[in-house]
Amino acid sequence: MLVYMDDILVTSNSPSAVDLFIGAHNSTFVTGDLGGLSFFLRIDDIRQGDGSLLLSQRHHITDLLVKANMLHCKPAVSPMSSFTTDFVASDAPPDPTLYRICMILMVKRILRYVKAIIYLGLLITPSSQLTIQAFSDADWAGSSSDRRSTGGYVVYLGPNLVSWQYKKQRTLPPPRPPVLWCENLGATYLSANPVLHVHTKHMEIDFHFVMEKLARKELQIQFISTKDLIANVLTKPLSGTRYSFRDKLRLHSRSPSACAGSIR
Repeated sequence: MLVYMDDILVTSNSPSAVDLFIGAHNSTFVTGDLGGLSFFLRIDDIRQGDGSLLLSQRHHITDLLVKANMLHCKPAVSPMSSFTTDFVASDAPPDPTLYRICMILMVKRILRYVKAIIYLGLLITPSSQLTIQAFSDADWAGSSSDRRSTGGYVVYLGPNLVSWQYKKQRTLPPPRPPVLWCENLGATYLSANPVLHVHTKHMEIDFHFVMEKLARKELQIQFISTKDLIANVLTKPLSGTRYSFRDKLRLHSRSPSACAGSIR
């Protein structure tokens, strides 16, 4: 059960359990049953014939484009130009008008890309696979305005994309090796003489843990090419030809009609 403000979403793999819960709830509170889920928290829910879900934001995207007077704009193949550079504080023009124009152009580029994917949705299919796969990427000191790094990841449960995040780091990478003042002589000597391994037991725990996992074949380390790393779309402005991860991100076209389900 998901509760948001005065809206309640009830889901179960048993339709009779949903009906039983709604009946018990109605006996105590005055509520209205809106039937099968079709729109919730700006997300359109389209049921496929095979029991899968296609989650999209077509209505929300349409509202944004209407407010920006860009409903009939020309679609863009990517949300950001691969040749875009950040503004550096020292290079900011005296007249802020140019800066505002550049910001408006960047926002319009994003809206043009959103227009191109307005009919795409996140496909979630029934699956008995419980294998977890994760892809991550980092753009070290990639922002020319403040030299902060950007990281991102996507996580799959079986064939379905279940979690993703893009985040700009709060701290800057050190321009030079920092100085650590330490009162532990053993740690101080170890930094200059690694032969003193007796003081590194706490470091070896993680190392041997990973090595044992590899030896037992419970963990694999494999190479992946940059062109196949899905998390790249979260950290880098890719060109249109390289911005082709939609199928891997489980983005599919909307179905023309919705099927009833046990989510209310």
